[in-house]
Amino acid sequence: MTLSIIQPKDIKEILSRSKRIAVVGLSDKPNRTSYQVANYMRQAGYTIIPVNPTVDEVFGIKAVPTLKDVDGSIDIVNVFRRSDALLEVAKETVDVQAKVFWAQLGLYHQEAESYLAKHHIPTIMNQCIKVAHQHYIL
Repeated sequence: MTLSIIQPKDIKEILSRSKRIAVVGLSDKPNRTSYQVANYMRQAGYTIIPVNPTVDEVFGIKAVPTLKDVDGSIDIVNVFRRSDALLEVAKETVDVQAKVFWAQLGLYHQEAESYLAKHHIPTIMNQCIKVAHQHYIL
């Protein structure tokens, strides 16, 4: 697991101050992990923005194809894509000036991590946002 310069107290602060989460790769299928995790975060009070070019909507919220199509600011980019897609999503994260990049459990990409660090984007990889919320917030 990598937390770049993120410490546990930082994760708690990120989750406490964040409101809008753009979920890249969010599925509209209830049996998928991305759906379950995003639904948990939505029920915990976060605004979820589905980012997936292959679905129309999730939770009754219109999906957008890319981060660049999100209206307004993004507190956390939460990624449910394969590790080899993380660099592309990291570049979009920087382009849209999102505050935090968070790759789900099992996802890591060294070049994406270095790119985000160079652009001063707090980065969490290989950690589930739902588990972190349960640990640090509840």
